[in-house]
Amino acid sequence: MEVVAVRRGAVRSVVVAGLLVLGVSGLSGTEAGAAARRGPEADLAYHGRVSLSQGRLRVWVVPQNEGPAALPNATLRVRLSADLADRQELAQGCARAGQREVVCETGALPLHGRGRHIGLLLELKEPVPEVVVRIDTWWNGGASDRDLSNNQHAVLALDTGDSYAF
Repeated sequence: MEVVAVRRGAVRSVVVAGLLVLGVSGLSGTEAGAAARRGPEADLAYHGRVSLSQGRLRVWVVPQNEGPAALPNATLRVRLSADLADRQELAQGCARAGQREVVCETGALPLHGRGRHIGLLLELKEPVPEVVVRIDTWWNGGASDRDLSNNQHAVLALDTGDSYAF
C-alpha cells in the first residue's frame, strides 16, 4: 500500500469543498472552514517503545482513541534527530516523508479502541551514540483533539539496545 503525503492545507481544502457539496454552501469561506475544523472530536494517544542498537532504531507504536468519536484513520509522524539511511524497508501503510521523518497510517480508531500496531526498523545513515525520537500526529482524521499531551512524545534512545517506553 502506498501512502501519499498530503499537506494539512490540502486536506482542509478538500474538507471545505466537501462541505460545500453537501449543502453548507450558505456559509462564508471562514464559516465553512470553522465548521470543517469543528468536525468530530477524538482524543488520540500513542503508546510504545523505542530502542537503538548499532545504527538500527526500532520503533513500536500502538495508536489509541479515547473518543468521544471514532475515526476511520489518522496519520502519525516519527521524526528523528539523526539522518535515515537512503534505503528503508518500511511497514505497510508507512512512507518516508523526509531525511529524518516517516509517517504511518493508524488504521481505523474505534471509540475507546486501538488502531493497528506499527512496528518500524529504521536504519540510520551512520551509527550515533543517541537519537531523539519525536512521535506526534501528522493528520488527525479531520477531528479536533483537545489533549495533545498524550499524542506528542519525545524519547531519547541511547545506543545500548535498551527499550525506552512512552
